[in-house]
Amino acid sequence: MNANLPASNPAETGATLVEVTHDAYGVRGLVCLTLNRPEAFNALSEALLDVLQADLAALAETDARVVVIAGAGRAFCAGHDLKEMRAAPSLAYYQALFARCSKLMMTIQRLPQPVIARVHGVATAAGCQLVAMCDLAVAAETARFAVSGVNLGLFCSTPAVPLSRNVSRKAALEMLLTGEFIDAYEAQQRGLVNRVAPLEELDAAVASLAASICAKPAEAVRAGKELFYRQLEMGVEAAYQLAGQTMACNMMDESALEGVQAFIDKRAPDWPR
Repeated sequence: MNANLPASNPAETGATLVEVTHDAYGVRGLVCLTLNRPEAFNALSEALLDVLQADLAALAETDARVVVIAGAGRAFCAGHDLKEMRAAPSLAYYQALFARCSKLMMTIQRLPQPVIARVHGVATAAGCQLVAMCDLAVAAETARFAVSGVNLGLFCSTPAVPLSRNVSRKAALEMLLTGEFIDAYEAQQRGLVNRVAPLEELDAAVASLAASICAKPAEAVRAGKELFYRQLEMGVEAAYQLAGQTMACNMMDESALEGVQAFIDKRAPDWPR
C-alpha cells in the first residue's frame, strides 16, 4: 500500500482546501489533514466536504497508521457554510447537503486508522460534530465548543448524533438547547476531548498520543477500532460474541503471538514488519 496521498487542489478559489502532511509532527505513519479555509473559519463548504471525503477515503487504502484532522487559522471549524446554505433554500438541497456531511462523518468512524481531532480554536455546530466523530481529540486551552444552531433557529440535529454518544444525555441536551460554549477543560470533563494542553504544547500532545498508537501493531489497532464501534450498537450478549470472535482471530495474528511470547520471555516484542 502507498502512503503518499497527494494533496487535493479543488476549484474553489484555486486554493488547497485540505493540506495533507505525511509523517506529521515527526511521527512516522501519522498523516495530518488540515482544513484550509481560514478566512471562513474552516466552514464546511460543499467543496471542502467533498475534498475531505475523498482524502479520507484514499487514506483508508494506505499504510498510514493514524490520521489527525486540524484547522488552519484561528478556528478549528465553524460548522457548515451558512452563506452557501442560505443561497440555495430548497428541501432537496438541504437533504443532499446533510446526507453528504453524514457520509463524511461515517467515513471517519469506518476508517481503519484511528482519527484524532487537533482542536486549537472554536469548534461549533458541524465543527463540534466533527470533533465528536473523531475517535480521539486533543484540545488546546484556547479551544471552545458549542452546538449553537439553536441560536439561529436551527437545532443541531446531526451534531446531536455523535455528541450524545460522547457525553451524557443531559450534558448533550443542555449544549443543544442553549447553544452555549464550553471551554476545553469542561469538554474534557464531559468526555468530548481526551487531553487538554497549552496552545504552545498542543502539537507535542497530539504527537505523543499518535506516537503511542503508531507503536502498536497495525492489525490489532484496526481490528480493535472496528470492533469497538460495532459492539456499541449491540446488546451485551451479541457484543460478547462478536468480541470473543474478534479476540480469537486477533490472537492468531503474528503480532499477537509475538507479543504474548515476548511477555512470557520478559523481553520487548519484535513486531513483524
